[in-house]
Amino acid sequence: MKGRLILSLVILALWTGGIVYRLAQLQIRDHEHYSQRAQGQHHRKVELQAPRGTIFDARGRELAVSLEVDSVWVDPSRVEDTAAMASQLSEVLKIDRKALARSMDSAREFAWVARLLDPPQAAAVRELRLPGVGYLKESKRYYPMRQVASQVVGFAGVDNRGLEGIEGTYNNLVAGKAAQRGVLRDARRGTVLLPSLSFRDPEPGSDLYLTIDVWIQYLLEKELAAAVERTEAKGGTALILDPHSGAILAMASVPTFDPNHFGDYGREQWRNRAVTDSLEPGSTFKMVTAAAALEANLVDPSDIFDCERGSVVVMGKRIRDHHSFDQLTFREIIAKSSNVGAIKLGLLVGESALYDQIRRFGFGRLTGVDLPGESAGLLQPVERWYKRAVAYISFGQGLSVTSLQLASAFAAVANGGLLYRPYVVEAVAKDGVRVPVEGKPEVMGRAVSAATARTLERLLEAVVEEGTGKKAAIDGYRVAGKTGTAQKAAAGGGYAQGRYVASFVGFAPARRPRLVGLVALDEPNPRIGYHGGGVAAPVFSAVVGPALLYLGVLPEREPMEVWPGQKGPSEQPVLTASVPTSQEPSGAEFVTHESSVSDRGDEGSLPDFTGLTARQAVVQTATLGLRASLHGSGLVSRQVPSPGSPVEMVEGNVELWLAGGTGR
Repeated sequence: MKGRLILSLVILALWTGGIVYRLAQLQIRDHEHYSQRAQGQHHRKVELQAPRGTIFDARGRELAVSLEVDSVWVDPSRVEDTAAMASQLSEVLKIDRKALARSMDSAREFAWVARLLDPPQAAAVRELRLPGVGYLKESKRYYPMRQVASQVVGFAGVDNRGLEGIEGTYNNLVAGKAAQRGVLRDARRGTVLLPSLSFRDPEPGSDLYLTIDVWIQYLLEKELAAAVERTEAKGGTALILDPHSGAILAMASVPTFDPNHFGDYGREQWRNRAVTDSLEPGSTFKMVTAAAALEANLVDPSDIFDCERGSVVVMGKRIRDHHSFDQLTFREIIAKSSNVGAIKLGLLVGESALYDQIRRFGFGRLTGVDLPGESAGLLQPVERWYKRAVAYISFGQGLSVTSLQLASAFAAVANGGLLYRPYVVEAVAKDGVRVPVEGKPEVMGRAVSAATARTLERLLEAVVEEGTGKKAAIDGYRVAGKTGTAQKAAAGGGYAQGRYVASFVGFAPARRPRLVGLVALDEPNPRIGYHGGGVAAPVFSAVVGPALLYLGVLPEREPMEVWPGQKGPSEQPVLTASVPTSQEPSGAEFVTHESSVSDRGDEGSLPDFTGLTARQAVVQTATLGLRASLHGSGLVSRQVPSPGSPVEMVEGNVELWLAGGTGR
């Protein structure tokens, strides 16, 4: 008995020692390992995206905002019939029933049903009162201006990551840092969300302030879309920028899209064509040829060239003009857009000098704009030019450029010769502190001398005053610019018949430029009109005129300078223009016609403006050295200060209220 007892005690001691040893392993040596395994069985980390920063326009109007919405999830372990629940949810949310059922069957305790639901959808799911369904708050991107500037702003996907436009380029700044939330499974395999299980709070993204002005953007998109529809064009591109900084005030492509529902549109509509697409510039490029000739001191505006009645033979190849010109001055070659004249200028300049000038204007390389997908265009190195390349390039064939490159080149002429890097993000704000983006504006180099820029300005002014760009004229302002009508390349080589890009690039006011604008229509119907001066130039006038008034650039008071042989202002065609009545996009507009300004009131006293159109009132206040502030639309119905008030006593603006009438 004693031996058995001793054996039993030894066995018990060994057994107890083994248990103690194993407990020591579990509780001490392997504590961290099993603790993590236990936590993994009871906890699940769910990553929740942080609110993206707000994107504002130049005047602080919201272009992209983040709102808190519901995302729906389900715990399949608490669902008796996943197929039936999937059917109910798919019917309410309009999602694929089979895919949802597979997701629920494959998950043990957590599966997403749908994320970032609009409030009506979330409310509809709550009304079903389904077991095992839970809700998490997430941040969803909304675009309150809808299609306005959509290709510039871009959009963010369901994972809150920027995919296109500014949203994509500046995603690291705008996205912020995601939060992590813990989901706890209880003893009944139920799933709950507790505040104490938060692992990390979200860090909101930075806000962006763009150079885009919503009002100018809206007007540009409206007029461009109308022109595309009117000419039955395949599409259109337009942009407005500040020549003294490179800031892009508006940039539009047609067709466009609504970023709130970007999935309903094709990638073609997401694309910002002004940046991504390259085209042959056509006659707009004659400005570059003219610049090369002036920089080399080879010509004077009054020099005469024989344009050989509309055709010239270059190295055995006859090249024809669009019109049978005889003798033209250098100024007239640009104004009338003679291909033969441009060829003779290019041949006079020579390959190397022309190529160098093209490069100085920024062609053949990226502008560096802070937008995705930029194309550099196509410019072959001069040593690879074919034997007649200089002739064709002189009038805009044989190379390709982007709309942004072309507008930037004209901006260099407008500002006195400096080439600026174009940009759209002006400032970044974090925690309410707004900081301008470092290094902007940025001068990329000098394209032409100041003297050449001034001469080009006068040459381009003649294009609008007496040449092919008359329809770009704006009442009260000098306009400089160049028309272009470029044949599109055919798939098998050569040029396609009946397929053109009609364009106009210009700036105003010509002598003190504030805005540079480009308009290009892709494949307008030739039966309706396909020349840049006929279909693109009017869009420039309809946008830039009102935009100048909106920016406070008053009409020029000095008489228009008339060059020898140039038509005077009274002989110019009467044009119409939309006049802005507020800073917000509005469907309201009225049409004004050039007419004499009322001269009511004694000298030195404020006239009675009632009954005048907005344009007439603005011009008259400008002649008095005052500035008008407009409210409403129609004809002037009330003014402050009142008529007869001494002009010298007027401080600030003359406030004008408009109502009724047609504005004619």
